[in-house]
Amino acid sequence: MFFVILPAKGEDMHWTYSCPHCEALLNPEENVVLRAENADRRFLAGFHPQPGNYEVELPPGEEMAPGTRWEFFCPVCEQSLVSELSDDLCALDVHSGGDAHRVFFSRVAGEEATFVVSAEGMLRDYGIHTDRYLEHMVHNKYMR
Repeated sequence: MFFVILPAKGEDMHWTYSCPHCEALLNPEENVVLRAENADRRFLAGFHPQPGNYEVELPPGEEMAPGTRWEFFCPVCEQSLVSELSDDLCALDVHSGGDAHRVFFSRVAGEEATFVVSAEGMLRDYGIHTDRYLEHMVHNKYMR
């Protein structure tokens, strides 16, 4: 259920993820760290930064059962990361050099859908479940 952008072959770029609310750095090391909540469960989860790699590091004994809907929060300011675009997507900011983008990712466990968007529009989508959101995203952007 996560994301990130890899540099093209031969390119050496570092992508930095931050909270869209407080701009706190969310990947001080390799994984992107977010607070995850579902019902009475609450813990820090580490998401792999490579697009198409939906591995998640969880505390011992925790799991995210496929189909469960999670709420993700910034671990610094504790603001919800649920996006205005869809109740099933969360959003983070990502920066590389002088370029800033927004990353939307599914908050449904087991669902592989990630979108990288710039001010000019969609740059790329990742995952096998992106079609669930593309029509809604296009409708909201162009059909209002």
